[in-house]
Amino acid sequence: MSEHRTDLDGARVAVVGLGTSGRAALEALGATGARLAGYDAAPAALDAARDSGEVPDRAALRAAPDPAELADAVLAARPDVVVVSPGIPAVSPLLTRAAAAGVPTWSEVELAWRLQAARPDGTRAPWLTLTGTNGKTTTVGMLASILTAAGERAAEVGNVGTPIVRVATRPGADAPDVLAVELSSFQLHSTHTVSPEASACLNIAPDHLDWHGSYEAYRAAKARVYERTRVACVYNEADPQTRHMVEEADVVEGARAVGFTLGTPAVGQVGVVEDLLVDRAFAPERHRGGAAELATLDDLAHLAPAGAGVPRHVVANALAAAALARAHGVAPAHVRQGLRDFPAGAHRIERVATVDGVAYVDDSKATNAHAAAASLRAVTPGTCVWIAGGLAKGARFDDLVAEQREHLRAVVLIGTDREPLRSALARHAADVPVIEVDADDDRVMPTAVAEAARLAQPGDTVLLAPACASMDQFRSYAERGEAFARAARELRSRE
Repeated sequence: MSEHRTDLDGARVAVVGLGTSGRAALEALGATGARLAGYDAAPAALDAARDSGEVPDRAALRAAPDPAELADAVLAARPDVVVVSPGIPAVSPLLTRAAAAGVPTWSEVELAWRLQAARPDGTRAPWLTLTGTNGKTTTVGMLASILTAAGERAAEVGNVGTPIVRVATRPGADAPDVLAVELSSFQLHSTHTVSPEASACLNIAPDHLDWHGSYEAYRAAKARVYERTRVACVYNEADPQTRHMVEEADVVEGARAVGFTLGTPAVGQVGVVEDLLVDRAFAPERHRGGAAELATLDDLAHLAPAGAGVPRHVVANALAAAALARAHGVAPAHVRQGLRDFPAGAHRIERVATVDGVAYVDDSKATNAHAAAASLRAVTPGTCVWIAGGLAKGARFDDLVAEQREHLRAVVLIGTDREPLRSALARHAADVPVIEVDADDDRVMPTAVAEAARLAQPGDTVLLAPACASMDQFRSYAERGEAFARAARELRSRE
């Protein structure tokens, strides 16, 4: 493994964004000899940082509410490196001016890699990294469950859970055995030297275009997950772009390309044979015609909506997690046990109520078109009353509506950014009834659910799969999903 640690003694380090990850970065940097400054647009964030007990006393904390003012303040201090929050867009004045001036910008992930502590034997825990437009959190959870079933002390970090810098810098006996690392495109944009044991991109579709400035920039950020991989680059056989990313990546000599597929796998792939998940890439224990059995579809049945089969994307996520674990050396029996142990996640195709023969399904986690398409495909054609809308993040929805139109009975639009969905529906599903909800934030979801109930017929599904972010009317996708579930259950209680 390449040398991680960077000598920061005397270096001027600016940490921009003082949320959870920013405070963790300052705390970790406190163990170095760096000269520290922290910046945030919100004075309340600076107060929270001062009161947290996490920020070293020597760190100077400054407010800069305007993006241009923030760039001026940070760069005027002539930092040697800037550690940036995922909330700072690639197109922001700070990142564009820092790049032009040759000032390095690091994500918290990059900082964690460089400061990672050694285990008792002097080695550092390997990283298994994954990204994708959709399925990241589910897949990294499956991976961590598999690693735990194998007896490893696995840390589930990155875009989820405890800040990665806080976990990676645990020394000696407190260091994890392996890190299962979920990476967003925001984090990957400023990650430069991570060398994972194995890596994966689950899929890619247009998303976060406002943050990156273009689809090409978004794709380039996602592709960074494969750089410097040492053992295996895992890609989606159904998504040629992920295979092309692997082909373009600068990996460590000897790293292999391993595809996952919902069909019968070729040699060098993992896939599905009848009702079995099988490995034809890593298995020395090959049997059943040259493949090692990893699990069955029944092992994933608890992740399916009530009364439905296991969704295809859940099987794909399980295969990707299994491939990463197999690259790490996990035995097939532990893959199976880990998948059995993995709990169904909230707000991911979760049936929350059945009222008058209509199923109410919460997939609030579907925050982009790619994820919403997976949810819509799981509904019988012509029986879906779709609740959609929110912050579109610069996306358009023509392909989504055109491809999934046959599944729709009606659509209820919520959110403050309804035009992209409204216009796509007018062009590609003009005969589908569309209701738009104009209500105060606390009444948006009860109103939307009531309208959906009025449009639905027995045997239908009312599906919350917004295809948009939630922060226009809710604090998070979780709060949006909880509001949907509450409104659906209130219908049931009135019944």
